[in-house]
Parts: sequence; structure tokens; C-alpha cells
Amino acid sequence: MITGDISLMRRVTNVAMLGLTGLSTLVVVSILFFILGYLLWMGGSSLSIQFFTNLPKPTGETGGGMANAIVGSGKTLLLASLIGVPIGFLGGVYLAEYSGRTFAFLVRYVTDLLNGVPSIVIGIVAYALIVKPMSHFSTLAGGVALGIMMIPIALRTTEEFLRSIPNSLREGAMALGATRSRTIFTVVVPAAMSGLTSGMMLNLARVAGETAPLLFTALGNMFWSQGWMQPTATLPVMIYTYAISAYDDWHQQAWAAGFVLLALVLTINITARLIIGRGASSARR
Repeated sequence: MITGDISLMRRVTNVAMLGLTGLSTLVVVSILFFILGYLLWMGGSSLSIQFFTNLPKPTGETGGGMANAIVGSGKTLLLASLIGVPIGFLGGVYLAEYSGRTFAFLVRYVTDLLNGVPSIVIGIVAYALIVKPMSHFSTLAGGVALGIMMIPIALRTTEEFLRSIPNSLREGAMALGATRSRTIFTVVVPAAMSGLTSGMMLNLARVAGETAPLLFTALGNMFWSQGWMQPTATLPVMIYTYAISAYDDWHQQAWAAGFVLLALVLTINITARLIIGRGASSARR
């Protein structure tokens, strides 16, 4: 009798927990689709070819687009990747392959602290180091600010994926006469390439929506930004500027820009997951 009661209790608990986890999953997915749908509903009327090809209209006029902000975001993220990814990658390689325990612990601790620093503080630092000495805002300053934010994530991602590679691969390459550095860059890194690529893409998606650092560095521009030393428009800053304005048309365009930015981040995340899945399938084969 006692055994039957225990078995029944286990089945009830199992069904209850399964239902709870399923409900939680449904809530999470529903929230995502609600946000996407709401953004599309609110800004759908402003989504057109002109939105992606035209410059913003002067204050008080309707229409226009955010082509300059889209290009500006691309330039800023490109520069951030060129700064943050190599530094984080090489730092992760050193931690995974060369460093001792004490030094690695200190670097990880400092990296985690840097990753927890509020983005607005990084914006202030970039303002003090780049904008103030140059006496003007620029794409360069915005890229540096976002690049600093990418370094800790790139470093920890690289370290974790490299440590997941079996030591047998390293030992086999070195047994054939390869040096340690050659083993790392011709055997270990290629074996972890799918994970490294997906990690860097998720890192890029993480900083794509940052606004506070760009307010202190890139600022904004209602026109095309030439080169890297001028203020530039970016989607997050344009969303902020348009959302707090007093014009209904600007509000609609802010919703449209929000949907475009979220769709971009979602696309990057899905692509990264596909790369991870493809890498896992290749490893099983």
C-alpha cells in the first residue's frame, strides 16, 4: 500500500513538473512572439523601401527613413568586432593553452568584473579617452566603446570552447612533431571553429542594441557620416531620439526601427545556433 502511494505521488509529481516546464516554455516563446508582433504592428506602416534607403526628414515633416542609421550601426559594429574579437580571442587562447592557475584566475576575475560594468560607464570612459581629446564625437569612439564591451565575452567564450577540445588532439599533433603554437592554430582552433564563430556572433548581437555608450561617443547624425572621424547615426540612438520626440510619425519610425533591430539580433542568434548545431553534428560523425 505504501509502495503504491509513493509510486502515485511520483507520477503526479512528474506530470506536474512536466506541465510546469511546458507552461514556462510556452510563456517564454509567447513573450518573444508578442514583442515581435507588437513591434511589427506598431511600426509596420513605416516599414518600406524608403525606410531602408532614405535619410530622415527634417523636424516636422513626415516620411523619410533611417538608411544612415543602418549604415552607421554596421560601421560601428564592424569596428567593434575588429577591436574586441581579436583581443578577446588571443586572450582566450592564452588562458586556455598557456597560463598558470593563479594568473588565469586573476584574469578571469577581472574579465568577469569588466563584463559586469554598466555600459554607460564604458561610454563615459570612451568619452574621456577619445571624444574629449579629439574635441568631437565620432564613429571611431563608438566602435571603441562597443569593442571594449565585446572583449570579456570573446575572451571567456574562446577559453571555454578551446578547453572543450580533447587533449588527445593536442598530444597527437605534438607527437607528429608540431610545435605547441602550431598545434593550437592548426588543430585546436579549427576543431573549435564552429563554437568560436557562434560565440562571436552572439557577442555581436549582445552589443548591437546598446544605446548608452553611443550617446557619449558616436552621438548621432541626421545625414550620411563620411569616414570614421565624424558623428554617426545608429539604430539604438535613433530609436531613443525618435521615441522621446513629440511627433507621431517619429514614434512610428521608432517602432519600425525597433523591429528591424530586434529582427537583426534574432537572425544573428538563430544563425549562431545553427552553426553550433552543425558543429555538434559534425563532431558526432
